Amino acid sequence: MRWWKVVGLAAFVGVAATGVAVARAERRRRAYTPEEIRARLRERAASAGEEPEGA
Repeated sequence: MRWWKVVGLAAFVGVAATGVAVARAERRRRAYTPEEIRARLRERAASAGEEPEGA
């Protein structure tokens, strides 16, 4: 097998692995209900207001 075939195969495997990772992250993100998202955003906003960075 020539080196360029190995490089092409490695690139193909890399693209496939990236697609799998993106699909998994998308499924995890879509699993939240709108109420859960709002609650998490409110928690983050509250904790960001409590502790200023750089202090």
